[in-house]
Amino acid sequence: MKSDFNLAFNEIVEMRALSPEIVREALSLALVSAYRRDANIGSNQNVEASIDLAGQSEIRLEKEVVETVQTDQTEVTLDEARLYHPKAEIGDLVMVPVKTGASFGRIAAQTAKQVILQRIREAERESLYDEFVEREGDLITGTVQSVTSGAITISLGRAEAVMPRKEQIPGERYRPHDKVRAYLAEVRKNSRGPQIIVSRAHKSMLRRLLEYEVPEIYNGQVEIKNIAREAGHRSKVAVAALQEGVDPVGACVGMRGIRIQNIVKELNDEKIDVIEWSVEPAVFIAKALSPARVSDMLLEEDIDTGRTATVIVPDDQLSLAIGREGQNARLAAKLTGWRIDIKSVSESALEAFAVMDEPPLSELKAKQPDLIAEIERIMEKRQANRPIQPEEFRTITDFVKMAERRLLDVRDAARAKRQTAMNTVRSLVPDVAFNMAIKELELDDDINNALTRIDNVGDLMIRLLADEDALELMLKQGGAGDDAMDAIRYALDDLVILRPPGLEPVVGAAPEPEPEPVAAIEPEPEPEPVFEVAAEVEFVDLDEEVLPAIIEPEPEPEPVAEVEPEPILPVAAAPVVPRPRPVDADDELFDGEEGDDEERRRKKSKVKRRQLVFDEERGEVVAKRQRKGSRRRESWEDMID
Repeated sequence: MKSDFNLAFNEIVEMRALSPEIVREALSLALVSAYRRDANIGSNQNVEASIDLAGQSEIRLEKEVVETVQTDQTEVTLDEARLYHPKAEIGDLVMVPVKTGASFGRIAAQTAKQVILQRIREAERESLYDEFVEREGDLITGTVQSVTSGAITISLGRAEAVMPRKEQIPGERYRPHDKVRAYLAEVRKNSRGPQIIVSRAHKSMLRRLLEYEVPEIYNGQVEIKNIAREAGHRSKVAVAALQEGVDPVGACVGMRGIRIQNIVKELNDEKIDVIEWSVEPAVFIAKALSPARVSDMLLEEDIDTGRTATVIVPDDQLSLAIGREGQNARLAAKLTGWRIDIKSVSESALEAFAVMDEPPLSELKAKQPDLIAEIERIMEKRQANRPIQPEEFRTITDFVKMAERRLLDVRDAARAKRQTAMNTVRSLVPDVAFNMAIKELELDDDINNALTRIDNVGDLMIRLLADEDALELMLKQGGAGDDAMDAIRYALDDLVILRPPGLEPVVGAAPEPEPEPVAAIEPEPEPEPVFEVAAEVEFVDLDEEVLPAIIEPEPEPEPVAEVEPEPILPVAAAPVVPRPRPVDADDELFDGEEGDDEERRRKKSKVKRRQLVFDEERGEVVAKRQRKGSRRRESWEDMID
């Protein structure tokens, strides 16, 4: 007969869907917490607990092996320790079983209960997350629990899922207790348990339904290349056969359409077009526009507009190709990845006649005047709403094909020339610019939005150098302001200035001129010095805007006229003023007299002043420099003894 412990233990395991090891671990933690609280054990002393299958528990406490026990709670004798650990020695820390009472106190029991419940809840949340995260990307079935304006709550048994409004099929109504099949889109971890997001509008739901309904897709004989879906309205599926002899479209539709009809019913009567994928873009686009018929197709690839397919359809097929509110053309563009421009035959003929006098259509007009006259007659008949014979319509179609091909050749030649110019200037742009994002230029948001087709700063520099008109047109079409080009130029100039040293200069605007050498770079031949001490004068480099010079001081009040101040000695590697001149407020140096302006002294504080002065006591010219004045010394002091 099973004990009460085993009955309760098995009940928890079955109700919570947890493994026995997790429940046993929770009970062990609860026993440890209860014993710590009951015996007042500190957190620095280890306590372990274990529970066997029969429900018997054992608690072990860490103790130190000593010769004489003074505190039974933390110490144990060597003989007792060797009963559990034969190799124990004095000073070792060993785990020793302890005896507990029949039951813990009320507080300890309450603590154990809280620990058990908390641990089981945590284990249950982790188990739920692991269970549903493995099913992410699969279909699940649940029951509608509650319906609100923002979302629907679906019960999945042990967990609940949420279907936001944007993930619902438009026009579909949900009621409580309804069975719902949905796509498990995302599973997020949360402190209150896993947050499960399901969807019925996701295109992958259609993929999963096809895999369930079509065995050839599940077995790998047919592959789903792409899906374009507008939930609740229409979807297009491109499939391809991976095994020879298998019809991919027929396999998906099924006998008498039974397979596809099951999917249509599941998706609330959503229309589904199954299209055979083709490696040829023109063939694939023509099939993607079905059920409309295509007369001609022109494929273009441009660096600005991307891949564009100009589709010409008969006049009676134009509305069918575009679809209601452009739905058919929009889904075809999503399915193929091409930008699709649909035109009727009459519209293309009128556009061709508008440029008939310009090359290259002017050559066609000169070579085939009879054809042009016939086309004019048919178009006049068409504009008068008179019926057109099938032969006449074929004539217009053939003319449109010829005209569109000639115009396409001209556009291709212009693109090739433009690409050649861009490849020429590409070598002038440093490689580091191609690793910089446009956002690093710190342009306005409207300019960044207009430049979304340009990947990096290097491509922007190439456009600015080789294709400025196209770049300006792109900015205007993108809604940028009139000063967008100037803003880009200023940003690139600042980028050049702030560029890290060692990189090659960016060729975006005019190359940076090298700085003009200071006049002192090319020293004049040094004449024979008059005073030997002057050759030892030391100068420091000043700012670029300050021209270093040696200024002759104004004559002092004492009679100095006996000494000839001229000629002033030119110092090596520094520009020398040939004649003394008076010092005024605009000069970079001043003579240091007591009456100098304090504000001027502060403005020139960054520049170290030097001055050549004749010393009467020494009988020679000495160099002096200015220091901050104090009570103990004057503002000028000698540099050379």
